[in-house]
Amino acid sequence: MVNHGLVLDLIDRLGRIPAGSTVTLDVMSGTADAGEIADNIDMIATWCRASGNALVESRHDAVVVRHGRSPDTLAGLHPDQVPGTRLWMYTNFDCNLHCDYCCVSSSPQADRRALGADRVARLAEEAEPAGVRQLILTGGEPFLLPDIDELVASCTAHLPTTLLTNGMLFRGARLERLRRMDRERLTLQISLDSATPEQHDAHRGPHSWERAVAGIGLALDEGFDVKVAATLPAEQTHEVAPFKAFLGTLGIRPENQVIRAVAHQGAAHDGIELTVESLIPEVTITADGVWWHPVSATDASQFVRREIFPLADAIADVRRRFVRHREAADRAADWFPCS
Repeated sequence: MVNHGLVLDLIDRLGRIPAGSTVTLDVMSGTADAGEIADNIDMIATWCRASGNALVESRHDAVVVRHGRSPDTLAGLHPDQVPGTRLWMYTNFDCNLHCDYCCVSSSPQADRRALGADRVARLAEEAEPAGVRQLILTGGEPFLLPDIDELVASCTAHLPTTLLTNGMLFRGARLERLRRMDRERLTLQISLDSATPEQHDAHRGPHSWERAVAGIGLALDEGFDVKVAATLPAEQTHEVAPFKAFLGTLGIRPENQVIRAVAHQGAAHDGIELTVESLIPEVTITADGVWWHPVSATDASQFVRREIFPLADAIADVRRRFVRHREAADRAADWFPCS
């Protein structure tokens, strides 16, 4: 039997708190009958919709109700930050380098774990209808794949695409694959950490700086739009200005210069701590499933789901989880008057 007194209790308690605050209400009402508890929750949900309040959480024994409607979490984000606007795909996890701060521990010894041409093609096809505006292919080193030009073509046929690479493999058959890629729809993002070899090579391997710089020059000469992304430990952030000036001499526009901090993920022994609670998600797909963010695509705590398809469902799942995390954070930050 529905307990209508719960709504009266809820009205009284909401009337004592400011808008935006929440109350937790016991819905068991002296009964352990699952059907009656479910009816009580349905009644409260109906009342919330009619009264302009928000049912923000429903548990087996209680509900959490916000005084007033919940803010639209996604509406408060910049359009480029809305989860699912950009879709990341890990094409593979093996790499010709063994960088000591790789967020997914890629190396020549790592298993390939390729996403595969069929799944990449289906993701690209489903992306735009699901609200994706940009596709990003990363690894590992994608140019180790013999069909990387086919994967890129599947993506650029549908949306603007960025391909992350260390820029060191542009020769022979791999150079021919690069030359088959769409210069109008593809941006190459090449990793380079410093204006001189010492810092870059210390983390990525001897002579890797020289080969990366050569790769940047070759990609520009081939007519590609090129970004350069640097990964810097916190103690080296003072070197950003001269590094950006150096990139300018290479022909990299300021808007194509990306500076990011080392994250404490994968092979990195230190760096900034990034958690589900602290990250705005960027939907990321690997051969293993859907992840919260590309920087944590091997972190079990940031695994979202095994099912990749339909892509729209995967994106919706990430968005729902993000909204729940934000609402939980808002509830934790409650008003505590002292006067």
